[in-house]
Amino acid sequence: MALFLDSADLMDAKTAGELGFVHGATTNPALLSRAGHTAAAPALKALCELLPGPVFHQLTAREPEGMRAEAEAFIDLAPNLGLKIMCTLPGLQFAAEISPHVTVAVTGVFSPAQAYLASQAGAAFVIPYVNRLNRFTGAGASVIRDMADILFTNETELLAAGIKTPGEAIETLLAGAEHISLPLAVMQDMAENELTLQAYASFDSYRTT
Repeated sequence: MALFLDSADLMDAKTAGELGFVHGATTNPALLSRAGHTAAAPALKALCELLPGPVFHQLTAREPEGMRAEAEAFIDLAPNLGLKIMCTLPGLQFAAEISPHVTVAVTGVFSPAQAYLASQAGAAFVIPYVNRLNRFTGAGASVIRDMADILFTNETELLAAGIKTPGEAIETLLAGAEHISLPLAVMQDMAENELTLQAYASFDSYRTT
């Protein structure tokens, strides 16, 4: 079970890396833009240097030929760079081609059927977007559970992203996700609890110098 950072912000990645328990990162064009990056390659290279595990770059081309050309420009940036590929039939075709050479995460997965096809295409990870599943189906945990059941005997692992709250994170883990990707703010919210702060305060009068 691994925790990923759902951000392309270098300061977030530096903080996450220093925590010592954040494995890698998931990025996409929107996150890169939101973090102020005007060029993907140097940003991804810097992210790869800040985190020990896979840092995923999302391809934007829609056909295998374009994906191939785009991947070639990034694949040698760092040994821990991975590729995110959207779950379409052309995307799955390219995933099957490139997965022997790089860590592949098939993303935009919203059904158990898509998760199954991604596993057959050699994806190391399947990435559903949890908050979007909850908003549009009202049954995100159920869909995650079905995906986990489909992938149970397979080498493909479930890495859930698009998680907006600590509650969604825990619900997703309980539903069977092996890994989750979170914004730094959600990690921070998960780390603190009012009862913990109260317990901390109760020990203050016993503190020795």
